[in-house]
Amino acid sequence: MTLVIITIALALFFDFLNGFHDAANSIATIVSTRVLKPHWAVIWAAFFNFIAFAFFGLNVAATIGTGLIDPGIVNVELVFAALIGAILWNLFTWYFGLPSSSSHALIGGLLGAAIAKAGLSPLKFAGITKVVLAIVISPLLGMILGLLMMFIITRLFFHFTPSRVDKWFRKLQFISAAFISLGHGGNDAQKTMGIIAILLFSSHRLGDTFYVPFWVIVSCNFVIALGTFFGGWRIVKTMGMKITKLKPVSGFCAETSSALTLFLATALGIPVSTTHTITGAIVGVGSLSRLSAVRWGVARNIVWAWVLTLPAAGLVSACVWLMIRAFE
Repeated sequence: MTLVIITIALALFFDFLNGFHDAANSIATIVSTRVLKPHWAVIWAAFFNFIAFAFFGLNVAATIGTGLIDPGIVNVELVFAALIGAILWNLFTWYFGLPSSSSHALIGGLLGAAIAKAGLSPLKFAGITKVVLAIVISPLLGMILGLLMMFIITRLFFHFTPSRVDKWFRKLQFISAAFISLGHGGNDAQKTMGIIAILLFSSHRLGDTFYVPFWVIVSCNFVIALGTFFGGWRIVKTMGMKITKLKPVSGFCAETSSALTLFLATALGIPVSTTHTITGAIVGVGSLSRLSAVRWGVARNIVWAWVLTLPAAGLVSACVWLMIRAFE
């Protein structure tokens, strides 16, 4: 029982780091366009992170809990190892200011620990394929939507003065920032819900049917909101300032495009990365004016962080699992 409580606390700590690490996804554009000061932006984003559970189902939590590996092999030690791998990779990428995916760090950790315990047999390749495809599709969809939205708005407001357009979209960015924070809370908090729920289920504390208790839902959304409140300013700088120069209209398009991608993925039960969707959207809106407006070297470094996240977190988790077994 003690190890179960410790692992749940560790899962909530990961959830906090998820909000802390990914705060930039929700607030980088609205901060970099100077629509909101950082401390007000994190309060705005944290509020919508928290209330997200009221707007979405639990399809993503079900995917994490039962759609990636056979629940029959899950025990407390496996979940503990998965969380350690994800947390260490998150801290590593946060330190270097790389907007990697907390979501895929958790998934990589879960897969790595499962492989270390039982080989490839417990893996559910249909669910894993869905996650891997989403790594490619979600930023591309964010980029395409951002590009299209920026193109349409540019045409619609072509005859208006820049100052008037700026004034309107400074206000609209409050809405788009709220949307992406809802999407972040709705998709990302569910990953921790799924981990805690499968931990409780595997330790025979949920009965014969897998489900996510209400206290787990509220706790995960509250903790991720708390992490967002404390923020991750190293990554804000990368997301909001280094990839491309943003204005209120382009910030609105990037946030809205990313939010739409997240809403779709959450409805389909696909655990995608908020980092991937907003980065793709920022690249999309930045590339409309000219390709040179995007700092492709920064974007390339971000992509490398994405590629490495699953195997790196998985390797760390596998090593943690082997260490646990060695000391048993």
